[in-house]
Amino acid sequence: MEFASLQDLYLHLISSAIRRCICSERLCRLSVLLQRSPASDPPLVRISISDTGHGSCIQEFQDLKCPVEGILAETWDGIVYVRTTKIADISDTEISCYQLNLKENVATRKPMWLPSNIKHDVKFSGTEVCLSVSESVDVLLAEINCFFHQILILKVPNIAMEVVADGQDTSGSRNDAVFLENLFSGSSFTASTLDRLKLGFEDYVLGHGSSSTCNSCFPNRDELKSGGGMVCEDKHKLTKLVVEAAVVISEISNPTKNCFGAGCSDTKVLFFKDFVPCTISEAFLKALTGIDWKRHGLTLECAINQRRHALLKWEKTPLSFHIHIVVHYYQKLVANATPLVQQTRLDKKLISKAVQLALEDFKNKHAGFLLSVDNLKISRFAPDLAKAIAGLVLYSNDMDFKRECLAILGLQPHQSEGEVVEETIKKKIISVIEKNDQRPQGIKEVACLLFRAGRQKLQDLDNECYMDDFDPMDL
Repeated sequence: MEFASLQDLYLHLISSAIRRCICSERLCRLSVLLQRSPASDPPLVRISISDTGHGSCIQEFQDLKCPVEGILAETWDGIVYVRTTKIADISDTEISCYQLNLKENVATRKPMWLPSNIKHDVKFSGTEVCLSVSESVDVLLAEINCFFHQILILKVPNIAMEVVADGQDTSGSRNDAVFLENLFSGSSFTASTLDRLKLGFEDYVLGHGSSSTCNSCFPNRDELKSGGGMVCEDKHKLTKLVVEAAVVISEISNPTKNCFGAGCSDTKVLFFKDFVPCTISEAFLKALTGIDWKRHGLTLECAINQRRHALLKWEKTPLSFHIHIVVHYYQKLVANATPLVQQTRLDKKLISKAVQLALEDFKNKHAGFLLSVDNLKISRFAPDLAKAIAGLVLYSNDMDFKRECLAILGLQPHQSEGEVVEETIKKKIISVIEKNDQRPQGIKEVACLLFRAGRQKLQDLDNECYMDDFDPMDL
């Protein structure tokens, strides 16, 4: 794996540390320390990434490659220092230490082994990776903090994370603990990964990508509505492929300037693979464009690869209406299986299905949202139809018929004003449209009755009885 930028390199090293913590299934700590060395020429920043998850193997770093030319080659000498315990043995007695020069040819590269450290009968496991780069601490902090705020979306329950900057930057400002996230509450350990994903994504949207809620846009959490979907497929005996998706929708009339939805209704789609943020691939874009968005009242104009996220542009969507989507694609190990180090090809159908299930879950929970394009067109006739039916009821000279109609609508005689009756009928019409819209595709059933008298069931009437006792309010 060759890295085009310094950012890609250290984010990959942090991602590897997160995976080791998750595989350990123990309470773990992940620390990133940035320490400036002003005595060096040019001034360097030492990046230390340490975790208390599984120990690492040399193969994790052996295939990494640094270009010998370009910006990355100019800001980093290619040297990585590694200290680690054995992969799954907390009772070993030593900590192995070595360094690798990633500018060397992968085929001929050999580690330089350094004196090992003694554990002194203390049982623990973990890895520390260090490198020194020529970069501003402020720039590194901004990029790493953004990365960690995305990681919080997953609400991984067994990792406490911290980012600490120690020393003075060129501006003379001093940075201490910049980011610190403790372990989540005990309920996070029992919650499903999908529930944690939905809750974490809601927090992310509430803070516009930061850890604090934007109170001007979201006075309370009820401003957000969410849905989730998951698909699972057995790949082989040791792992299952799981794809989870969460959809969060907010309606903000007057967004602040910092809103990532201010001034547009575009949708930002985040993608995680194996518990870390992942760059967007063409396969992922095809999975998004293959979704039947019109079934959910949306017309996709185009999908754009923004590298760190996908951007979906919609036709004729109100600027106050914002849809947020996150997808997590990962391998789930069966009990007691050894972690596999392999690349998983994206399954576009599974991604599309997970997002569709999240949209359907949203529709089932929140009536009136994401109606299909066809049912949106039908619902536009609801006011006129309600007005016509209300007129038949209110202007009837048959008082018994009028009272019975009001009773069926759930209204009292004193509620016979035109606007009240019309609004009640309109709500019933819209309710029928929404119920019809929630039916899975391909299922054909008789549409539910708009009004139901309860004293008769239409299907029990034979033709003769139907003609004799026909009541238009039973339809």
